Amino acid sequence: MTPNRLALTLALLLGLAASATAQDRGTVDPKPLPPLANPDDPKTPAKQLFGRKPTPATMEARAIGFYSKGCLAGGIALPVNGSAWQVMRLSRNRNWGHPELVAMLEKLAVDARKVGWPGLLVGDMSQPRGGPMLTGHASHQVGLDADIWLTPMPDRELTRREREETSATMVVAPDRKDVDPAVWTPGHLGVIRTAAKRPEVERIFVNAAIKKALCREAGSDRGWLEKVRPYWGHDYHFHVRIVCPAGEAGCTPQPPVPPGDGCGKELDWWFQASVLHPPPPKEPPKPRAGPTMADLPPACRTVLQAP
Repeated sequence: MTPNRLALTLALLLGLAASATAQDRGTVDPKPLPPLANPDDPKTPAKQLFGRKPTPATMEARAIGFYSKGCLAGGIALPVNGSAWQVMRLSRNRNWGHPELVAMLEKLAVDARKVGWPGLLVGDMSQPRGGPMLTGHASHQVGLDADIWLTPMPDRELTRREREETSATMVVAPDRKDVDPAVWTPGHLGVIRTAAKRPEVERIFVNAAIKKALCREAGSDRGWLEKVRPYWGHDYHFHVRIVCPAGEAGCTPQPPVPPGDGCGKELDWWFQASVLHPPPPKEPPKPRAGPTMADLPPACRTVLQAP
């Protein structure tokens, strides 16, 4: 299988065909989006509709559909400040999730401190009603995904401007073959391992260089490594995905991970020259309109229209 075909296959299976960067700045004075001229047009991209909903649907909490094709009913917000976390890029209004995701993040933040990580800086979760986003991610649609910065939380409350303009920490070395030893710490290993060991966590996505470091430093305790999968665009953060909540038949689960710790030949593929430094495209990629409401589960229309 060629690198391009394998990359496409991975993207479709994982629901990670795009990734918002923690480096994109926000604003301290966000402006509401202008109303759509024809919101009922069936050709209207779903992202234009969900991106204009500033509040959650007042419904029982449900993750509907797949991580990259669905929506969220009854979402709740992760508080912007917690005992061991702070939310970044508040202007995006993406600190929403299924109650089980919010509960997991709150527990992880506390547990991470026990392994030398001072607290979580939480990036994008989902929009108030989930669904496709106007910018960035292909996933994060059902309230079960969250990005956690690879920057340790400072011992003070960040200002609003800092939350919008501070850059996350780049932990990958310039040659892309390993982590940067001047930046990587045992705390990075500790927080990712702690997240992966949580029973509700289904996947963690990281840069391949980070996966290499985890494989090297895990020691004999290696069962959790199978959940940690390499993927592009995760140089500054790691992406945590939890399982479909029990009893929610409308949530489509992630296919199971391949057996093994993922530290063998499948990891070596990521360090081929053609993968590390792919040639630039001959033509700029064309912008995609994205899915319409007809492409999403029918229940998402109810979520969109709910008060």
